[in-house]
Amino acid sequence: MTESSTAGARLLGSIGVTGIVFLVIAAAAPLTAVGGALPLMIGLGNGAGAPTAYLVAAGVLLLFSVGYAAMSSHLDEAGAFYAYVRRGLGPRAGLGAAGLALLAYTAIQAGIYGLAASTVEELVVHYGGPDLPWYFYAFALMAVVAVLGYRNIELGAKVLGVLLVVEIAIIVALSAAVLSRGGAHGIDTVSFTPSAFFDGSPGVALMFAIASFIGFEATAIYGEEARDPRRTIPRATYLAVGTIGVLYAVASWAVVLAFGSDGVAAAAGADPEGLTFTAARLFLGESAADLMAILLVTSLFAALLAFHNAISRYGYALARDGIGHPALGHIHLRHGSPHKAALAQTLSAALLLGTFALAGADPVLQLFTWMSGLATVAMLLLMLLTSVAVIVFFRRTGVDRRAWHTVIAPVLGTGGLVLITALVIDNFTTLVGGSAVVAIVLLATVAATFALGVTLARTAPNPAQPHTI
Repeated sequence: MTESSTAGARLLGSIGVTGIVFLVIAAAAPLTAVGGALPLMIGLGNGAGAPTAYLVAAGVLLLFSVGYAAMSSHLDEAGAFYAYVRRGLGPRAGLGAAGLALLAYTAIQAGIYGLAASTVEELVVHYGGPDLPWYFYAFALMAVVAVLGYRNIELGAKVLGVLLVVEIAIIVALSAAVLSRGGAHGIDTVSFTPSAFFDGSPGVALMFAIASFIGFEATAIYGEEARDPRRTIPRATYLAVGTIGVLYAVASWAVVLAFGSDGVAAAAGADPEGLTFTAARLFLGESAADLMAILLVTSLFAALLAFHNAISRYGYALARDGIGHPALGHIHLRHGSPHKAALAQTLSAALLLGTFALAGADPVLQLFTWMSGLATVAMLLLMLLTSVAVIVFFRRTGVDRRAWHTVIAPVLGTGGLVLITALVIDNFTTLVGGSAVVAIVLLATVAATFALGVTLARTAPNPAQPHTI
């Protein structure tokens, strides 16, 4: 034990449903999804049918969440998916799952650093500032994230809460303006018809849609720091997934209507980077479009902080179970945070970003595109493992006999995840920018990470069972 930390204790905090929901939605980065991913989803995917893709993705994740939330009543620790898989499928699959989780969150965080840095660089130059390299802004953002991540989770939740309210406000304002003014050619519901959903490449649309939900696992990651986790975790899970799904569906519908159901695909193809901002300029005015560009930075920052917290808690949970350096399992005496795991996370992010910077990589076309694709596949496989683990856990233990919660919904959710995973892998080359070589390397990295985790479990000490409530 040192003056600043202790091992073997539990994380401190009394975060409630609202705070956890803020952390989850912040990780989803709504404005980034609506402003950055949605135009690509429309142009490369199913055009006007994009809003339905969000609803389908939300539906599958809600089915998954039924069993996930039910099992959360019997677990209470910071490892989330890792703890669930370990409890349901054993330590080997559990450590493989932990590897996938760390890979997914590390990759998506690195990608967002690239996108955020590029966005800040463009804004600074636009407003007459110096033209500095993107990585200068990436490391500046990292320093702020490191300070907040070192402190108690409730401080981070408050910061994210403020940023998130403003971010969602501009999305709601745009949606309301488009709908109240009747869009470009009047209000229609073409976006929610089966013909629109299956038009073009619905697989690509689903791929972008499911990627927009990455991070909702945070509802259980903060189990130790939650107030009354038995009730907080299930409520936060349903509320977060439902809110994200409805917000994305309505906002994407508004963007479709802003250009017309029959013209939005062409508009997205012609201007994928500026589609949503053009809609804001048309329906809210020039100032609102400029404000949205600035809020995109705060959206990305909120996501960076949320993923930093998630990775830190995974490192802490693994170290506490005897996997990795023991120091990562220490808790700050005053803040009650996994501060050493947070410092390690910052170091790993710095090394990864430094590698891309030294290689002269483009922060968006390479760093963001490759890492977000890698994270999407890893997270889908992780959710599949978790879904199967939930089914096995309840079947083996019999602690919950409700058929809908322990069998029907988890099985349906698993089926939906299998279908979406197959579609993502089939369209993976498109997701990572069109390079087959890059696609193969990234998919092989996912497989190798899981295999490495399973292999390490054979030699790792037998960890204690996840904490039960």
